[in-house]
Amino acid sequence: MIAPEYNGGYWEFYALSNGGFYMAPDSDQSFQVICENGFEGKLSGDALGITVCLYAYSHLSFSGNQELAGICANRYHWLGDYMLGHTEARSILGAVD
Repeated sequence: MIAPEYNGGYWEFYALSNGGFYMAPDSDQSFQVICENGFEGKLSGDALGITVCLYAYSHLSFSGNQELAGICANRYHWLGDYMLGHTEARSILGAVD
């Protein structure tokens, strides 16, 4: 479980100008995040959403379906480009690296 404190809620959907997309919890709360790669820290709802979407895109980009894999790989890179300008980029990178 990446965010043990998260217990549900509404999510906002964001379409990016570069063609990317992500969704994030509609919350001002910060969430404790614990990742399998050893990262532990607090992320805002927005940063958590970016992190979760990057994880999902990465996982799906290795699917056996070549069309889906290509779409998800593109989405991963577009969201990654957007993420680099985020105020929590260093933490998000730590969580997904």
